[in-house]
Amino acid sequence: MSSVVTTSSVLNLEDQKDIAAYMREVGEAARAASRAIAAAPTAVKSRALNAIARSMADDRAALKAANAIDMERASQGGLDQPLVDRLLLDDAAIDRMIEGVLQIDSLVDPVGEITDLSYRPTGIQVGRMRVPLGVIGIIYESRPNVTVDAASLCLKSGNACILRGGSEAIESNRAVAECIRKGLVEAGLPEGVVHLVATTDRQAVGELLKMNDCVDIIVPRGGQGLIERISAESTIPVIKHLDGICHVYIDAQADPDMAVAIAVNSKTEKYAVCNAIETLLVAEPIADAVLPRLAEAYSAAGVTLRGCERTRARIEAEVASDEDWGAEYLGPILAVKVVDGLDEAIAHINRYGSQHTDTIVSDNYGHNRRFLTEVDSASVMVNASTQFADGFEFGLGAEVGISTDKIHARGPVGLEGLTSQKYVVLGNGELRHR
Repeated sequence: MSSVVTTSSVLNLEDQKDIAAYMREVGEAARAASRAIAAAPTAVKSRALNAIARSMADDRAALKAANAIDMERASQGGLDQPLVDRLLLDDAAIDRMIEGVLQIDSLVDPVGEITDLSYRPTGIQVGRMRVPLGVIGIIYESRPNVTVDAASLCLKSGNACILRGGSEAIESNRAVAECIRKGLVEAGLPEGVVHLVATTDRQAVGELLKMNDCVDIIVPRGGQGLIERISAESTIPVIKHLDGICHVYIDAQADPDMAVAIAVNSKTEKYAVCNAIETLLVAEPIADAVLPRLAEAYSAAGVTLRGCERTRARIEAEVASDEDWGAEYLGPILAVKVVDGLDEAIAHINRYGSQHTDTIVSDNYGHNRRFLTEVDSASVMVNASTQFADGFEFGLGAEVGISTDKIHARGPVGLEGLTSQKYVVLGNGELRHR
């Protein structure tokens, strides 16, 4: 089974029966390939990753040509601007993709690592070995970089994957998947290690979500509607986050210059990402010093501010409603609230946040420690932009997603998040006697 299918007969599947049969074929091929990749030596996986990176560099023109088709279709179809931004594959985006693959290759292979090995009184040794999850289904919208990020992470962690991208990126995804196929072939690995679902029919997603015998984990990446649907319909465990309602809190003891720079970057470096802040919290004692400067910077960037009463007494802003504190704008809108201090900031974040990423800007060590301890989010930061909450920036090479769940994986999900552990016992003929 090829990792990417381009024949029109598959792309034009006409009925539910055909799609169900096709997805069953994909699932069974992925399960078979997962056994091969789980046993592959690190050197073989490294050859595949380097070959994928070379293929993307060599096929740069083809990648951009395929992406141009998707971009034109998106323009004519009125695709939301955040999705258009995520769809673009220019030279800089391709370079980042290549760098991500090479960074994944440079990471330590987690598969086979044995930890916590200790002797028991009986003479046996008990430890835990890190092992692949098996087959991972990844469902995502718009971002063609996810195709190579997810495939590379799954490959390095010894997993097979089934990738189902959105229809808006089908040409880009097919071009990227062809580079992946070349890399697998060059390394002597089965093409079935990476499958790009060829049909854009939504029925394929429904079939994937109930293939318990073939798929071990589902990872959705996209808007709230997609993730809610997958969470509700999947009979397979899901690693997910629903919203990216992130905060910057400027403490009374913050450096004003640092605070302004971090608050602006956390919002404006890129709007349509889940780690961009949607609410800014400012301590009352420092509000007069930073809010006018922030209002000027945000205005220059085209950001609309929605503020509480104390905010609007200091700067020009629209009236913020209760709904604004829990809103994910994914665009140039920011809710601003003046709070009494650290206690109110932590309470606000834990009430309205989505347990994604939150930052404190402060020179007070005690306040920083309390913020790290008491804010219940997957990534909590001190004096740094929330836009660093990213697998690449965290040194993971890339990520298949950011999890706000609390079981198995939390935060950016990289190599370790795509593995599990099993107990191993080493003996020398010991027998148990009750």
